[in-house]
Order: sequence, then structure tokens, then C-alpha cells
Amino acid sequence: MPRIALIAGNGTLPCQIADGLAASGRDFRIVAIKGEADQHTRARADTQLGWGEIGRLYRFLQQTDCREVLLIGGVSKRPDFASILGDFGTLKRLPTIIRALAGGDDSLLTKVIRLFEDEGYRVVGIKDVAPQLLAASGVLGSIRPKADDWGDVELALKATEKLGELDIGQAAVAVGGRVVALEGAEGTDAMLERCAELRRIGRIRSRGRAGVLVKTAKPNQDLRVDLPAVGPRTVDLAVSAGLAGIAVEASGALIAERDETIRKADQAKLFLIGIDRSADLDPA
Repeated sequence: MPRIALIAGNGTLPCQIADGLAASGRDFRIVAIKGEADQHTRARADTQLGWGEIGRLYRFLQQTDCREVLLIGGVSKRPDFASILGDFGTLKRLPTIIRALAGGDDSLLTKVIRLFEDEGYRVVGIKDVAPQLLAASGVLGSIRPKADDWGDVELALKATEKLGELDIGQAAVAVGGRVVALEGAEGTDAMLERCAELRRIGRIRSRGRAGVLVKTAKPNQDLRVDLPAVGPRTVDLAVSAGLAGIAVEASGALIAERDETIRKADQAKLFLIGIDRSADLDPA
């Protein structure tokens, strides 16, 4: 199989993917994004490159004979293109890169993929190299949703579909038959923190834990990049927001640090499920 390059942003996923590839015997190289990749990823990286070093990136891929590319990990900082001045390969491709910066998130990610494909590389996704990290359908931990929870799951799922059509976000929260939060540019964590504040000031009321976070891919989203993901911190924030559970799209969402995420959810008595859009949500 061709050697694969992991272009690694922040978070723990790059190392999880690297571990999975190593266990399967797949040959790979790691390119850490300066200012994004954490210390563990940097320690394992074969090279570190800044945002403006596109020319150097392509040279590295050629020198290491990487024919496939996986874009993995988050990106939180604004690109610093100061390094363009010393990178002729970037300057040569600058008109194409500038065109790729126009449009919304989905448009941008599609164009980033096209930049690699135009150079002859195959862009792959987690489903291609580490499908075990994706959510399966059904109950993922030991806690099952109650009968009243399924209405909130269905309502929040409808909300994410509308959000996705407008290329706004991937997540929504419904409590007691009412949508109380929609994900925007701030991201899922900030949305859950907002839910906790709304509950604190009495704008969200329920007897005990109630409500659900639903996170799904956008309609027609290219699942090779920007997969919706949940992890241990998502569980912590959902608990702080007083929610009863988390639902993610089966085969279309990532469970980061899977064992720890499920352990935390079980410990907090929070349900964690994978939902299949084509099936009846309520098993009853």
C-alpha cells in the first residue's frame, strides 16, 4: 500500500491515528502544523511546517514518496503566511491557494482536497485508514436512553440537518421537546458551556438531567475532512450542562479517545449512542 502522510493539527487524534496505522503495519510519515500540533505529535513528527510552506510540504511528500494524504486534527489559529516569502513553491501556487480561501467551510475544505489532488495525491479519510475510530450504530456504553429522550434526539437531529444545509454547524441541543442551542462558529464546546449557563440562570429548566446533544455530518459533507467528533471533554461539558446524553451519527462521526470517552459517559450515567438516519430512531 502507498505510504501515507498525516498532516497533523491539534488534539490527540493524530497520535491515535498514528498508533492505529503502526499497529496495522501501514507505512506513514507525520507532518506537524507549526502552532497547532501538540508536543506528543511534534515529538513523533518527521517534519514541522508552517501555513505558508506549501512548496516545502510538496517537496517533503515527493522526497518521502508519500502518495496519500490524511488531514487530521483541529486548526484553531489564523494562518500566518509570513513564511511564504521564503517559499517559492507557495508563491508559484498562490493564485490557486487564494481562490481556495473563498467560500464557506465546506467549500474551503473541498478546495483544499482539490489542491492535493491536482498535484497527484490521493486524499483519504479516517474511514479508509482507521474505521474503528468511527461511531457504531446503537448504544455505545452501558447507559440506554429513556423513552422521553428519543423525542429530544429526533428534534435535535432535525435541527442539525437545517444547520448543515446552511453550512453553519454540526451540532444542536434539545431539552424537553425544545431546541435550546445551535452550534455556530464558536464550536461544540462553547455551545455546551452556553447551555450550562442557560441552565444556571434558569432559562433551561428540567427535573434532573434531561436533554441531548446531537452531532452529525452536514448533508453532502466530504467525510475525508472535518468529521464531527466527540471525546472526553464533550462528556464533561454535557454533564455540566445537565444533559442526559449524546447522540452522534453512526459511521459519520468520530469518537476521540474512545475507551476514555465511553468510561466517562458510563461513570456519569450519560448515554452515548450512534444513530442511523435511515433507521427508526426510537427502538420502541
